[in-house]
Amino acid sequence: MAGPDSEFDLIQRYFGTPSAGAVADGVRLGIGDDAALLAVRSGHELVVTVDTLVEGTHFFPDHPPASAGHKALASNLSDLAAMGAEPLGAVLSLTLPRVDHDWLAGFSHGFLALAEEVGIPLVGGDTNRGPLAISVTVLGEVPAGQALRREGARPGDRLVVSGALGGAACGLAHETQRRAEGSPVDASSPACARLFWPAARLSLGRGLRNRARAAIDISDGLLADLGHLCAASGCGARVDWPSVPRDPLLAEVSEQQARSCALSGGEDYELLFALPPGESLDLLAFSVDVPLTVIGECTEGAEVVVEDANGQRLDVARAGHDHFAHTEKE
Repeated sequence: MAGPDSEFDLIQRYFGTPSAGAVADGVRLGIGDDAALLAVRSGHELVVTVDTLVEGTHFFPDHPPASAGHKALASNLSDLAAMGAEPLGAVLSLTLPRVDHDWLAGFSHGFLALAEEVGIPLVGGDTNRGPLAISVTVLGEVPAGQALRREGARPGDRLVVSGALGGAACGLAHETQRRAEGSPVDASSPACARLFWPAARLSLGRGLRNRARAAIDISDGLLADLGHLCAASGCGARVDWPSVPRDPLLAEVSEQQARSCALSGGEDYELLFALPPGESLDLLAFSVDVPLTVIGECTEGAEVVVEDANGQRLDVARAGHDHFAHTEKE
């Protein structure tokens, strides 16, 4: 018989609630069996993405567990948004070093609150013992032939970005310094808002179907992800640095730091897309709930360049976020 802290007890206690496992549209069978059963609507295609968050790489041990739950789901939903997909169901795999009920309660609250907000049911998962890691697989659907992709951008297309950039990178710098000083975490700090509670632009992604030629979410940094889009599309790009929308936090740092955060910082989870010349940005902006900004254009060739207000090229790093570049040392 399973003990009070068995795998099955933990799943039922923290993730087996009606809101997490109830049968929803498209879900024929959720939590409680060997696998979930999902139905994709006629004329639609299945979209699948997976992402893993590891303690010390994506979040620090003293970060609020609710923020880890929120971020684990939001990062995957951002991939669905970049494909123009609608959420269908999520699967969660948790690797835990030990049973910590306070952590699990906070984590499940953050995860399930966002799941309820966007209407995606948790339909299954797994738990294991080991170093803390969170792996989420999200399934979505999109009308056949309408999925947004990285390829398709053409020279002359406008490059448009949602929201503001650099907030998550600025928050990470703030958190790194805080930990070095030994200060306690402040989950309500504006410096941590984008790092702890990223938004997924699902409504924008749906609005870009049959409008944008190519799209990608900004998870590794603007220039790194723009490079991926250009490589897939076989084009180059010119970015106008003064036009790049910056998180208000960047007003408090140097110009060099602002460039680094906005152009190369990761985990903003905004959408970057290529819009054809004849497509109205005003009409698109009117239909979504997030600011949209033209930051440049696609060009001939394969080079990605950033220019200042005078049209002079800036020397900026394009590396973006690399999961293997840094490790957390306790």
